[in-house]
Amino acid sequence: MWWLESYGGGVFIPLRDGTSGRTTYGGGRYLVDTVKGADLGGSDGSLVIDFNFAYNPSCAYDPAWACPLAPAGNVLDTAIDAGELAP
Repeated sequence: MWWLESYGGGVFIPLRDGTSGRTTYGGGRYLVDTVKGADLGGSDGSLVIDFNFAYNPSCAYDPAWACPLAPAGNVLDTAIDAGELAP
């Protein structure tokens, strides 16, 4: 998870799960919680992760884009059947 200083701040979470390369983009999807994006909620230092807000990165649509990939700690074996599917 990265803290964003631009666009009002917030968090950026790249992730891959058991759907990657099958029903979602093979490189993974993103979750963002910012002033301009989803308010995923949370309290007491915790953050609610709502996978319904997961979306494909720009590189899923055009190879001209370079997109950050999910680090090893953000790779799930479980399929998350929520959010945006493969284009």
